[in-house]
Amino acid sequence: MRKSIGADVWVGRTDHAERRSSFRYHQIVERMELDAPWETFSPNTCAIIGFECEEGVRRNQGRLGAAKAPNAIRQALASLPWRTAEDHRLVDAGNVTCSNDKLEDAQAALGCAVSDLFAKSATPIILGGGHETLYGHYLGVRQHIGPDAPLGIINIDAHFDLRPYDTQPSSGTMFRQILEQDQSSSYLVLGIQRFGNTQELFDKADELGARYILEEDMHEEQIDTIISSLHTFMEQQEYVMLTLCTDVLNAAFAPGVSAPSPFGLTPMVVRTLIRTVAAHKKTLSFDICEVNPAVDENGRTIKLGAYLTNEAIMTFMGRNTDDAGA
Repeated sequence: MRKSIGADVWVGRTDHAERRSSFRYHQIVERMELDAPWETFSPNTCAIIGFECEEGVRRNQGRLGAAKAPNAIRQALASLPWRTAEDHRLVDAGNVTCSNDKLEDAQAALGCAVSDLFAKSATPIILGGGHETLYGHYLGVRQHIGPDAPLGIINIDAHFDLRPYDTQPSSGTMFRQILEQDQSSSYLVLGIQRFGNTQELFDKADELGARYILEEDMHEEQIDTIISSLHTFMEQQEYVMLTLCTDVLNAAFAPGVSAPSPFGLTPMVVRTLIRTVAAHKKTLSFDICEVNPAVDENGRTIKLGAYLTNEAIMTFMGRNTDDAGA
């Protein structure tokens, strides 16, 4: 099921009603009416689409509540300043909703919606939901680029998400599903926690050719080395997609996630990673997952999730400006 977003979600402070330099997100976002035809967008368009789903988290025995994140993140974005050129657009393509625990159907629907946004020349910004969001995101990317194009999947995450899926898929199985079924995809994980994954998962990562950097090796003083590794990986791909699981963040900064940890990355490191990947010309899209409003403290994780989403959007927009002037 897919539904439009009401005007009551995009509400925020207004400093000036006409001067664009004073505008905030809620003043520039264009809400799509899903039953009306939309033209092909300019290349300077980002399109938000939400995935109201936590069925994968439930199957993976995580804390429930992430299905409420898409609209919560929108509401936190609403009052942030909009700092791009006048020809840059932001559209809201609504939410895909998981009904009756039918995770696979919802992921397929998300994939179709993402593919449709690519066809309209928009850059998809997907707001999860549990990290099962990534599989729907991937389906849309793969449909867009074709079955054989080399695709690099960059996951900022504390976990490999390489669990078996022979019983049923969940929020912990997506990357194994992809790597075992798609020989044209490569996988890089940033922020893996040594004690957040069993030895079996490390062994499976090695077996499937996954590349990873441990959380304990990702301090700010090592960022130049990390960025170099990122660029090496991206240059080996034809296309890149980026996914952020917010449980990669230290719980002191992000308590409202499905699987919190006292260890984890700082927001500054994650922001740098997002900027680096989104700035690369091969990167097609971004998703953020596992923000959990039901267990958040004073909206701290929601606000941080909105700020990190803003980093992705502004970086994509800035890249398009640079490309246009080249």
